Amino acid sequence: MTAPALILASASPRRRELIARLGVELSAVAAADINEDPGKAELPRAYARRMAREKAEAVPGRSAHVLAGDTVVALGRRILPKAENEATARRCLELLSGRRHVVLSAIALKSPDGTLRERLSETVVRFKQLSKDEIEAYLAGGEWHGKAGGYAIQGSAEGLIAWISGSHSGVVGLPLFETRALLKSAGFPLG
Repeated sequence: MTAPALILASASPRRRELIARLGVELSAVAAADINEDPGKAELPRAYARRMAREKAEAVPGRSAHVLAGDTVVALGRRILPKAENEATARRCLELLSGRRHVVLSAIALKSPDGTLRERLSETVVRFKQLSKDEIEAYLAGGEWHGKAGGYAIQGSAEGLIAWISGSHSGVVGLPLFETRALLKSAGFPLG
């Protein structure tokens, strides 16, 4: 039996690495071109889910399934931005220092017939109290660039995190437990 075709609606190399851990072979990778601005007063969970859905729907699948994901760092009701500059990353790290926050990783799978399946992973993460020197050292490494909340857990930031409760792969960008369940529900052959 031939496995169904799967397109990953993401340019993220981390998501490609994570999906490979499930033994899934991608047919293609196609980044979705959508407006990623949160709506006025949009809450983090609703925003993460909407982004995953819109990304899945924005990539034409024809005879393939389309898998999309979005990862949001939330401090209470506040959505922290993707850090595109050092000042934003610094502000995020200062806000997260010594506090718990939630990382929401939403995934959506669009079938060729248009059926949309969704899952949401919620992980609580607590940073240690960060000194100015620790923040500056992390910023100097550049791992923060383009990362939600200004950090990448799969890099040196992991040494600054006191604990997590939930999905490590979800914080990286693709919750593997939820992704596996979603793919199985759509008939993908997985071990």
